[in-house]
Amino acid sequence: MKRIIGFALFCFSMGMLVMIVIHNRFFGFILMLACMLAGYYIFCCDD
Repeated sequence: MKRIIGFALFCFSMGMLVMIVIHNRFFGFILMLACMLAGYYIFCCDD
């Protein structure tokens, strides 16, 4: 469980770092949606 929480915190901090670098909310939103869809596809689909 500690490893999962650590991984989630690492991903959260990397996302914050990317948003600081980008400065564009629209591109950040598109990037967030793309990452959510990729994560869903990787972890939930068995294809």
